[in-house]
Amino acid sequence: MAKHHGRGVATINYPIGMNLGGDPSQALVHSNPTGKFTVSLSSIDLGQGMKSVIRQICAETLGVPVADVYVDTADSDTGPHCTGSFASRGTHRVGNAVMVAAREARAVMMEAAAEELEVDPGDLETDGRGNIRVKGAPHRSITVREVAMAAQFKQGKTIAGRGIFLVPLSDVDPETGEMSPATCYAHACVIVDVEVDDETGDVSVLKMTSAYEIGRAINPKMVEQQLVGGAWMGMSHALYETVEPYYPDPREGPRDFNEYLMPGPGDICPHEIVVLERPAPDGPFGAKGIGEMCANPVLPAVANAIFNAVGVRINDLPITPEKVLRAIKARGGAVPQARMR
Repeated sequence: MAKHHGRGVATINYPIGMNLGGDPSQALVHSNPTGKFTVSLSSIDLGQGMKSVIRQICAETLGVPVADVYVDTADSDTGPHCTGSFASRGTHRVGNAVMVAAREARAVMMEAAAEELEVDPGDLETDGRGNIRVKGAPHRSITVREVAMAAQFKQGKTIAGRGIFLVPLSDVDPETGEMSPATCYAHACVIVDVEVDDETGDVSVLKMTSAYEIGRAINPKMVEQQLVGGAWMGMSHALYETVEPYYPDPREGPRDFNEYLMPGPGDICPHEIVVLERPAPDGPFGAKGIGEMCANPVLPAVANAIFNAVGVRINDLPITPEKVLRAIKARGGAVPQARMR
């Protein structure tokens, strides 16, 4: 009886969004009299950090501080249309729509500022700190707050913009129906090291090493947190989680979250992450998205690592100790494979 170490590798490419009906998302951006901006969406933040990313994209496009941008995700009755928060499309699709809306709002803001400073709008620039100034003459400036006040109470203008992002329809092969369902793909490679006990079938994940190509990281810290959390979810799906009963009698299955098996803090392993940035031509500031893809490669990598450790291939999830032990016994014992360096 022994404990065997194994290493598994999995690589994926992940399509961002879809190409069904153009996969549209819309956004509205407007300023209030104090120079603060609100982004109105029907796109829902599920906890993935979309509101934070949208604030950054909008603020960067407008040229104002992030603190001066608010995101309102109302509902599908009162907000502009969105296809939905799925397919890892939020940053790419919604971000593009927000950029379009913010550009339109910025144009109105610069026109209002130009009227106050008596210059051409093309002669103005924002400093990102809430000021609009004349290029080459920074002493001639006006605050965004003052511009918003002048626009609404003096000039009779609304600093607002509308935006929509629509994926161009893909060409369809008339004979095969083949088409391109996505406009850009993210990529990942995950290496998982495990330890398998051939007496109990127990599998312990020792380490993960990941490389993700995601276009551009709008918020690097949030990207890292999502990759860590997604990897933990992937490990949980690979080794723990199931709603199916373990035995033919459904009474043996989990009845609630007190009995639903998931990894705990003690099961978290060291995880080394490398984020590669290859900006997408059609992404907001080059961003694609990470979403679901950060959990996907972990499952096959764990299965491959178990095969490398003891020579058994488990094809149904989760890979429980019972399944591993039965497979080892059916094979006549553990047969470690050649270890990758």
